[in-house]
Amino acid sequence: MVSKSRSVRRRTTEFVAAGAKARFAPLLALALAASLGACASTVADLPPQMGGLPAGTPERPAQPPAYPAVHDMPPPRPNTVLTEEERKKTEAELIALRQRQEKQAAEAAKGQ
Repeated sequence: MVSKSRSVRRRTTEFVAAGAKARFAPLLALALAASLGACASTVADLPPQMGGLPAGTPERPAQPPAYPAVHDMPPPRPNTVLTEEERKKTEAELIALRQRQEKQAAEAAKGQ
């Protein structure tokens, strides 16, 4: 006959072992993902039959492209703001163009 203290200890160790397995599973998955990620550069060198890049894939450039200068400000624009007269003339031209297009669309709709 097994004493109560031994059976309690056995249950406790089983519970702790199950908890350790539960904590170990995410670490194992992370290690597996990291090891597969490390193989990404070598997969490109494999032939297409073994899972490498397809035959028509272009070659990698020998020198990687430079990063764009994102903090450099562009030079000021050479254009100036339209005067009031130029703005009114441009608006009139756009209105005339819109009316001409609406007229052509109406004529095309009648013809069908």
